[in-house]
Amino acid sequence: MYLDPLYIKSTNTTVLKYSITCNRVLKCWCTVTLCAQVLKALQVKYGDLYRQDNVVLSGTHTHCGPAGYFQYTLFMISSKGYIKASMEPLVNGIVKSIDIAHRSMKPGRIYRNRGELDDSSLNRSPHSYLNNPEDERQRYTWNTDKQVLVLKFTDLDGDGIGMLSWFAVHAVSMNYTNRMVSSDNMGYASYLLEQDKNPGELPGQGGFVAGFSSSNLGDVSPNTRGPHCVNTGLPCDYLNSSCPVGGTKMCQAFGPGDDMFDSTRIIGHNVYRKAKELYANAAEEVTGFLHSAHQWVNMTDVTVQINSTHTVRTCKPALGHSFAAGTTDGGGDLNFTQGAVDGDPFWDGIRDALLGEPSNQTQECHHPKPILFSTGEMNWPLPWHPQIIDVQIITIGSVAVVAVPGEMTTMSGRRLREAVKQELESEGTFRDTEVVIAGLSNVYTHYITTYEEYQVQRYEGASTIYGPHTLSAYLHKYRGLARAIAQDKVSELPAGPEPPFFTKNLFSLLPAAAVDRKPENTNPKNGFFVDLLSVASLPVCVLRDKTFVTVEIHDNRTETWEVVHTDASWETRFHWLQGSNRQSNATVEWHIPLSAPSGSYRIKHFGHYKQMKGLKHILIYYQQNECVTI
Repeated sequence: MYLDPLYIKSTNTTVLKYSITCNRVLKCWCTVTLCAQVLKALQVKYGDLYRQDNVVLSGTHTHCGPAGYFQYTLFMISSKGYIKASMEPLVNGIVKSIDIAHRSMKPGRIYRNRGELDDSSLNRSPHSYLNNPEDERQRYTWNTDKQVLVLKFTDLDGDGIGMLSWFAVHAVSMNYTNRMVSSDNMGYASYLLEQDKNPGELPGQGGFVAGFSSSNLGDVSPNTRGPHCVNTGLPCDYLNSSCPVGGTKMCQAFGPGDDMFDSTRIIGHNVYRKAKELYANAAEEVTGFLHSAHQWVNMTDVTVQINSTHTVRTCKPALGHSFAAGTTDGGGDLNFTQGAVDGDPFWDGIRDALLGEPSNQTQECHHPKPILFSTGEMNWPLPWHPQIIDVQIITIGSVAVVAVPGEMTTMSGRRLREAVKQELESEGTFRDTEVVIAGLSNVYTHYITTYEEYQVQRYEGASTIYGPHTLSAYLHKYRGLARAIAQDKVSELPAGPEPPFFTKNLFSLLPAAAVDRKPENTNPKNGFFVDLLSVASLPVCVLRDKTFVTVEIHDNRTETWEVVHTDASWETRFHWLQGSNRQSNATVEWHIPLSAPSGSYRIKHFGHYKQMKGLKHILIYYQQNECVTI
């Protein structure tokens, strides 16, 4: 059996691997434009080998990355517009990653293993979860999924060449105060395992690839100490997650560490440790054929027969009031609270004056959600939310990867896994099928709750944009894909309506980098960490095959310098702060690990500054370094 490169190993050393990154508010997603450009480039290179049905782009998930590559108005507004400088490196990096995977493809074997990981996740909307039927809840021990699934990839000699794993937890260990690009806890888990398997290699280098993927994490937080009012230390209101003084902003959940870096390290290490254990003991071989099924679906117009007499339907997209409240992982700044099933006259009045009042049909369709933004009825300068989305399943032998374009809650994911498994095994073709949810795939549609959770209207329910029957529609569509695979009738599936590709009315709110003066000084310090202060223009946020920072050790035998860390290393941090008098500062920190050998080191910062030459801006690159002995 040949291993298809079904996952991406990005060579982007700044943003780290496996992530389609975005801003901290709107998380991680693929986009119609991004996916379309990747597939177009693949078609030019490989013809029909890599297609819409057999390529899945699934984000690891982070709230800490550059944005600007989604062409729907809501996301452009919150991401400072459509930014070509973000889009192009991501497309090029993904395509290059597939090129690398394609060139290195060889015969091999796949093994699967699963286990449970405790103490690394917490349900952040337990009140919503409790609204699910009691008999359904009693089938499960936990109100989050603790399962970790690992696929182990080896060559024919048994040597490991890669791993994919799925675990349901949000990548929000790095909290909303962070301003650095980070791949968060899942990225750290990947970093650790690849350091194990690629000894002596820099991040993103080496032959072994460790992918840590999203699953049904919609209501799952890594902040395991739970929410408390930061101004009193008392528990937050159970339903609304707010505090008597300060509202939702004061209600914050915290991870197990002393700060967000420590919490990221702890949760990431837990996930890494469990995945490493499962990888080492994986013995159940995955054999069989590869199948793939894909459809585009207009999610604003799906009708589902729920019994012999009743049908339900989806709605035009809309976000509820509780969307603006945020979550216990990061609350909103205004006076919104979770669990709101009534509108607010003040905010509704502002909405009507600025954006327009939701139609009666949309309000009735989304009941009991009080609508804050009727995005499906807002189309200027472009539609505010996608209407046409992807549904997709890929089976690798007895493993079915269900690519979901959003964030499913725990119980939603359980229902979908069960439905897909039932359909796949109904014909006798599949047995002992392992179904896994690959969230945040292909396009982003916010959250997917159960009908019962939707009634509570916490953040997840308010962010279920296609209405209370969203999950029913997805179950219906994914059952159809699974049935087609089981009956070998994928070719009979209608492709569905293709999503629009916008070329006009795109806008950018990101100002050009200012003109800067050249660097003049450094300010090194010794101690627990070393930092280098230099002058730098606004850094280009997405680099490929390059780095802003290196830490290098001197080899006395050869009189050369060897790079031991880059800006993708956990041990380094790179801060940029806009300064005055046309001079901004960059600070490079190296947090020295206990394992670092004694010797002479130097820290390099690869920066640039921009100056005026007549009417032209000239971008001048420079290198600045400082030596330190430990």
